[in-house]
Amino acid sequence: MDMNRIITLIYVALLCFLKSSIAEAQTRVRDDNTNAWLMYFGTARVADAWSIHTEAQVRRAELLETWQQLLLRTGINFHADETTALTLGYAYVDTYPYGDFPAREVFPEHRVYQQMLLKGSLGRAALQHRYRLEQRWIEVAGTGDWIFKNRFRYLLRANVPVIGATLEDGEPYVALYDEIFIGFGGGVNNIFDQNRAYVALGWKFSKDFSAEIGYMHQLLAQGNARIYEYNHTLQLGAIYNLDLR
Repeated sequence: MDMNRIITLIYVALLCFLKSSIAEAQTRVRDDNTNAWLMYFGTARVADAWSIHTEAQVRRAELLETWQQLLLRTGINFHADETTALTLGYAYVDTYPYGDFPAREVFPEHRVYQQMLLKGSLGRAALQHRYRLEQRWIEVAGTGDWIFKNRFRYLLRANVPVIGATLEDGEPYVALYDEIFIGFGGGVNNIFDQNRAYVALGWKFSKDFSAEIGYMHQLLAQGNARIYEYNHTLQLGAIYNLDLR
């Protein structure tokens, strides 16, 4: 059994355990929302071993009627080889009041993150394993106070070509991923932070540009560890990779 299979099996077992654990909570309150995220991801390769990541996400609640979040993220990538990349980066997030249990007012968040991305394959599927550590400085809405939190994220993603054994320019593909978020350290009321499950139809227009439209189910535990958001989210994404070498 290769390493990709082992990691995948471990992740599925961990995910099932955490989901069953939170399902047993009898005191949680359910908050259903319908959101839409418009997303841009870019990577500019500036040298054989280095690239720059850029990202912007406009997240809207009630599909497109009101704000949910604005996220801006950047980072410096070191490519150890064609299958392994390490990233150090920064993200800024504004979160707005939305849903049946909103925050008092819009509040900002600053993040520093460290990331490792591993690429592999399983049959026709191109796999990505993404491990990310985040240090988060979050303003407590309506108070002016700030809190610090740590979070670990793991994403398993697969891109599967619709036509043939490999994905070529001008061809469609199916994208699937699941990402789990785990809080740890001081200021964390519950270990489970959120889980995102995603399925989409993508199109590889060229080696540099792809686009996706898909559905994401986001199960998110609010900071009080009592209210759980069930966010049904339409996602529209554009991926642009530029080689400046």
